[in-house]
Amino acid sequence: MDRIYLSPPHVGPVERELLLDAFDSNWITPLGPHVDAFEAEIAEYVGTHSAAALASGTAGLHLALGLVGVGPGDDVVVPSFTFAATAFAATYLGARPCLIDSEPGTWNLDPDLLAADLAERATARRLPAAVVTVDLYGQCADYDRILPLCAQYGVPVVEDAAEALGATYRGRAAGTLADVGIFSFNGNKIITTSGGGMLVARDPEHVRRARYLAAQAREPALHYEHSEIGYGYRMSNLLAALGRGQLRGLPGKLARRRAVHERYRAALADRPGVGFMPVSAAGTPNHWLTVITLDPALGVTPADVCAHLERHDIEARPAWKPLHLQPAFAAAPMLGGPVAEAAFRTGCCLPSGSAMTDADVDRVIDALLGALPATG
Repeated sequence: MDRIYLSPPHVGPVERELLLDAFDSNWITPLGPHVDAFEAEIAEYVGTHSAAALASGTAGLHLALGLVGVGPGDDVVVPSFTFAATAFAATYLGARPCLIDSEPGTWNLDPDLLAADLAERATARRLPAAVVTVDLYGQCADYDRILPLCAQYGVPVVEDAAEALGATYRGRAAGTLADVGIFSFNGNKIITTSGGGMLVARDPEHVRRARYLAAQAREPALHYEHSEIGYGYRMSNLLAALGRGQLRGLPGKLARRRAVHERYRAALADRPGVGFMPVSAAGTPNHWLTVITLDPALGVTPADVCAHLERHDIEARPAWKPLHLQPAFAAAPMLGGPVAEAAFRTGCCLPSGSAMTDADVDRVIDALLGALPATG
């Protein structure tokens, strides 16, 4: 049987046609008609003014934090329960990631802990230069509380929506809820450009400046003129062509991932000790990954499940290891920790790709049940 991967690329003839169009046109560089079109189409899809196509989501985070004023010696508040790139971006600017625990209802940044942290920092005259939210596994954070809190203290918010394209919060698209937002099109995301990302912002000037910095900060002169430090962060026309094809199929990919998620829920609904990542009623997740939880009383850990599924040629992963438990961030300040630690200790990500057939899902379920203690 073929291997089942966690979240593999899902491409088809539309992507091939657009890639060949880019190839045949000889627009291979980090500019071209597909880059312009992809930016416009993403902006239209999420309902924002403009967008900047970039080499990665991490590049987008790096630029976004710089755009809102983060610099050397600053503090940046980051949720601990996320992929490391969220915090890496702050360090690229010489800033210090300051970690905060998750709230139980979404596993995203805890607004209560954030409120306490900002109040204490305001008293000490040490407010962070930015707060980064993460829309974890494709579910938006609690923006009803986070955004007013940050506005109260004049702290800008960057939305890491790397995993959340297609998700919504109170009817608004993920990525557009904060001052600046980013998406990732890495190979495992809900749509992919192989490697790539996109930055969107409320202020069109942020997008204009992101494009400028991402193109090595080259000035409009005949010779090569540079007044600032820039980066080679622009997306190639080839990858943008692939992204345009992927975006056209996004509604179907969202529907299929939702169906895969519901199939898991139905199969495991009556299984003692097995739960799912909590879902907030405030938004609609994109179900990028389905994450189950395993009660420790079962005597089976996520690592046990992953090893068992691997023996059946099925890829699975534990939930994110919190950043405060990562050696790279051992010196980072941390507020709270039990929620993120429990999610890591009990959470297991199941294959969730939009190309999965019902038979694939059933194969995962059968293997998963074999990893769990017998019931009855």
